[in-house]
Amino acid sequence: MNDVTVAVDDAHVATVEIHRPPANYFDAALITELGDAYETIDADPSCRVILLCSEGKHFCAGANLGAASSPADQPRALYRQALRLFAAATPVVAAVQGAAVGGGLGLALSADFRLASPSSRFSANFARLGFHHGFGLSVTLPALAGQQAALDLLLTGRRVPGEEALSLRLCDRLVEEGALRAASHALAVELACSAPLAVRSIRATLRSGLLERVQAALELEASEQERLRGTEDFREGVVASLERRMPRFDGR
Repeated sequence: MNDVTVAVDDAHVATVEIHRPPANYFDAALITELGDAYETIDADPSCRVILLCSEGKHFCAGANLGAASSPADQPRALYRQALRLFAAATPVVAAVQGAAVGGGLGLALSADFRLASPSSRFSANFARLGFHHGFGLSVTLPALAGQQAALDLLLTGRRVPGEEALSLRLCDRLVEEGALRAASHALAVELACSAPLAVRSIRATLRSGLLERVQAALELEASEQERLRGTEDFREGVVASLERRMPRFDGR
């Protein structure tokens, strides 16, 4: 793997770390690497919990809108790889430092648990880019924050700091700055102390139907993203984001 490493410790925790600092932008290649890592861990009985984390300042700032994209990075192709993360049998704890923005928020919400710090921030900024949300957020965001809060976050694209994220259930625990990785690993160890067959069985029951719902959502999200990608509003949203200014949308 080029941008993802896996390290398994004696506590049966597999640390899966993204190495694209500081923003850890993703593309189809990186999501494919994560899917490969998850599937390898699923097949290893010594691995009971995944700790998902990132090197650098931010957990994941989503896709790099300023970079050239390949056909593999088109929504449908990328989301075929993302679906593999939801299909994993091993529980996932995500350590969310800095920003989890756009698709990066979708990646964070694909985990079973999220830990954050007061300086962490969560944002579904798609509408600010003239774009439709993706990465299964149609399913995961309302399930955690509720329908009305999800509508607020998706339509405004506003940033949610760590303390509000905790109140909205976007993260499960808020820990002090500098202690995030250790606290996330401690939770992973706590989960790994439970009977592994029982953990997977209980998790599968509680997630029954989730994979099918996410798959259907990804199809619709990809379709809408492809449609809106050709609009003037999307072009303006991307340029405004890169220029760090408010966009001027015309509804075209």
